[in-house]
Amino acid sequence: MFLFLKNDIFTAHIQARGILPEGIVRYSEAIIMKDTYRFFKRDISWLSFNYRVLMEADDKSLPLYERINFIAIYTSNLEEFYKVRVADLKAVASGGTDDDLTAREASAMIDQITAEVNRQMEDRIRIYDYGIVPELAFNGIIFYQDENVEPFQREYIQRHFDEELYPFLQPVPLCKDEVRAFLRDNRLYVAFKLFRKDDHRKSGQPRYFMVEIPCDKKSRFIELPDHDGKHYIMYMEDVIRSCAGNMFPGYTIDCAYCFKISRDADILIDDETTGGIVEKVKHKLKKRKIGAVCRFVYDRHMPADMLEHLIYTFDIKREELVLGDRHINLEDLSGLPNPGLPDASSRKPKPFMPPVFEKQGSVFRYLSRKDFLMFCPYHSFDIFLNFLTEAAHDEATKEIFITQYRVAENSSVINSLISAARNGKKVTVFVELKARFDEANNLNTAEQMQKAGINIMYSIPGLKVHAKVALVLREDKDGKAKSFAYVGTGNFNERTACVYSDIGLFTKNKYIVDDLRSLFDYLKVKGYMGHFRRLLVPKVNLIGQLKKMIDNEIDIARRGGKGYMILKMNAIQDEAMISELYRASEAGVKIDLIVRGICCLVPGREFSRNITVTRIVDSFLEHSRVWYFENGGKPKVYIGSPDWMKRNLYKRVEAVVPVMSDELKKDIIHMLHIQLADNVKACRIDAHLNNIFKYPHNGEKRVRAQYDFYDYLKSKSME
Repeated sequence: MFLFLKNDIFTAHIQARGILPEGIVRYSEAIIMKDTYRFFKRDISWLSFNYRVLMEADDKSLPLYERINFIAIYTSNLEEFYKVRVADLKAVASGGTDDDLTAREASAMIDQITAEVNRQMEDRIRIYDYGIVPELAFNGIIFYQDENVEPFQREYIQRHFDEELYPFLQPVPLCKDEVRAFLRDNRLYVAFKLFRKDDHRKSGQPRYFMVEIPCDKKSRFIELPDHDGKHYIMYMEDVIRSCAGNMFPGYTIDCAYCFKISRDADILIDDETTGGIVEKVKHKLKKRKIGAVCRFVYDRHMPADMLEHLIYTFDIKREELVLGDRHINLEDLSGLPNPGLPDASSRKPKPFMPPVFEKQGSVFRYLSRKDFLMFCPYHSFDIFLNFLTEAAHDEATKEIFITQYRVAENSSVINSLISAARNGKKVTVFVELKARFDEANNLNTAEQMQKAGINIMYSIPGLKVHAKVALVLREDKDGKAKSFAYVGTGNFNERTACVYSDIGLFTKNKYIVDDLRSLFDYLKVKGYMGHFRRLLVPKVNLIGQLKKMIDNEIDIARRGGKGYMILKMNAIQDEAMISELYRASEAGVKIDLIVRGICCLVPGREFSRNITVTRIVDSFLEHSRVWYFENGGKPKVYIGSPDWMKRNLYKRVEAVVPVMSDELKKDIIHMLHIQLADNVKACRIDAHLNNIFKYPHNGEKRVRAQYDFYDYLKSKSME
């Protein structure tokens, strides 16, 4: 049940959460109508999700530095959104092709995005400038928000500028006819408006210069000397503005404002069909640095004449203009110095190793008896690392196969695979070079593995491999195969395994082992995919099996039984599969969706009256994909790598596996139910794309799913 707060800040509180009538206006153009069904527009839905991230920064029950980190996450998310999604829309609006949008529709979508981002900026300013910064000051941290500082800091600031910053600063005249200045992607710049000292401002001709802020050379946050028990911090750009007179002798600085650009980051290699994929990726990675401009962000207080000069100088289109605040690139706030306040890490659940593995002393020995589900970040990712290490040193191991989509730098996973190769094991790694923003790291690790003797398979032209699978083929001395398979929802990345909630199944099930062998055979020869007895794979059996299970729930409901599904994923966009859910809802099937991000399904309408959508944003990124079908009291549970996006369901290699063990099914079902019961960090998505918080009512127990499920797993491991 929903319970809205009622106190003296009621209006501001709930308006910040998008649940006043204004919120209905906010997303009034977010719906696409097709026949009798309705669908939220993908990009507007994503903006609703990112706004939910921003709402965490407004949660005063969280440690202050965790709230600051959510500002950073919100900003980083928006940067990637512009570099990928908005860049694609701009390309279509300029005459490019798209299966779903016309040029006119793409242009209209960009206008809607701009309007919504501008509206969200108002809340971001309120939360940061009028909430977080004053609270820092209340806690003895003076975080200057302009160049005006206390007199006792002036000498230090000037010395820091002269010694630490000035050597890296190069003023560039902004004169299009004389100097062709180039703006680097996502770099911060300050534009200066100057007058000669012997000119009168009203009659003199202004000159414009820009300076790139050297955040790649020095920390953006400058810690000033403590004073009277207080800690002082200042933005680098404010130090530069404060001391900039030294850079422009003979001139008077009239004003100075920040700006930046974002460039198209989509290197478009999915549809390449010929040539060497490695060389093409290397070539296109270089082009990313000079990609087309997709947005120009500027300080909203910038005078019109300066903005016009920048637009002219850099050939900026009006539709590329995006309002910013005085300080841009707030993703850097994730590195804000903390002089001692509590942060999120001090209270988050710490990953633990189930005692059963300590008792067994061997992952393989345990898996020989039963399957195991690894729930990260609650369970330690060391379980998987130990699995690989044991495979690398086990005499019975003959071959190891694994996919690599996003791997950590200096990865322990890669080190374990290299150890296996050096121990005489045959190791094969499929490396997806088209994992956006991880292409360079994947190339580097692939070359490192090749040098160690690992067989590397690279991307399939026109198809991304997104499956998270590993296979250890073993053969005992008596010749009997005793192999193990792993199918997961998240990447083999020990860094993200600490902050993403994912699930992985370890099993010796012969059918699943054989299915993975077939999948790797396909990746090796890039030919016929073959038949799968347990795995669900796009282009083979995934869509057909999903529809079959949905039809089964419909049949049960029509016969008067309980048709029920719980579908958890990061995003649901494919209109064909959403229509299947609408059809099931109309037949009386109850459907609970747990969707973190994009949700194009519209709840709360006649055709979706039996569907609810829950969104959870908390300490960990909800990343697992889990599908539950009631099946007349004999539940079917699946985990895997795909969301219900068109790209995942039709254009990628994905892997979904059934959870066969009744005991393990119970763990997953418990996780799903506890997430649906969350009344602390869960929101319902309504028919207008608003995030409606669920609150405890009339003494109802508080349920915070991530923390409560951790306690459940920890308690169970002690049994």
